[in-house]
Amino acid sequence: MCSHSFLFCVVFSLFSPVFSDEDYSQIRACCTFRGPGLEDVEYIITDTFNKKLMIQYNSTRGNWTGFTASAIGIEPSWNSDPDDARQRQFEKKSLCLDIIDYIQQIGNLTAVPTIKLNSMKHPPMLVCSAYNFYPKQIRVMWLQNGQEVTSGVSSSEVMSDGDWYYQIHSYLEHTPTTGEKITCVVEHFTLSEPALHVWDPSLPVPERIKIVVGLCGLMLGFVIVSSGFIYYKKKSAAFSTLYQEQGSIPVEQLPAAGAT
Repeated sequence: MCSHSFLFCVVFSLFSPVFSDEDYSQIRACCTFRGPGLEDVEYIITDTFNKKLMIQYNSTRGNWTGFTASAIGIEPSWNSDPDDARQRQFEKKSLCLDIIDYIQQIGNLTAVPTIKLNSMKHPPMLVCSAYNFYPKQIRVMWLQNGQEVTSGVSSSEVMSDGDWYYQIHSYLEHTPTTGEKITCVVEHFTLSEPALHVWDPSLPVPERIKIVVGLCGLMLGFVIVSSGFIYYKKKSAAFSTLYQEQGSIPVEQLPAAGAT
């Protein structure tokens, strides 16, 4: 998607009859908008049977095109029917042209992806995740020492969060070695240039914070215990000195009873 055009497709399911467990027919209509002002509007109807395309209408060409023998046989009669042409024009207006203002509002919505790079031990792999981005189109790739990695790479589908935003996760089955530079590259409409996130094998910030807090707690406990031990030793030494200085008094030197 470039900054000078906007492509948006709205799909309507017009007719989806199920004849049996094996036979399934579906008719879908799609409005495609292009151009900075959405001035280029194309209306397409596709008729499929058991996931096989039978016949298609395209407003740009203004006619039906058959793709099977039976569809090719009925194509001329549909294309020469003025009522069918008026029906297609009405559908294009009601399903596409009348909602351009709404589509333009959606087109103005953008959100820069939040990118996170993590590792997994079982199996060993790196995970590059992009969250909360819009529009949907995005590309995530991996670089190893500046070269694109094509093997051992898998990716999830672009998943909707249910609030106009999307997320995607890319996986690299690889264990980085010393001196190796692994980079996750994310390309999106909202980014003026690709976002590069280099894998840092050191502990993540939350883990480092936990370790620092634990060491501080350990040191504080050691100081408290040491202070208590020193205080106990000083009190014990003072008590022993006082006891030694008191001495003993002979019985004959004790005052007689009733003496003052």
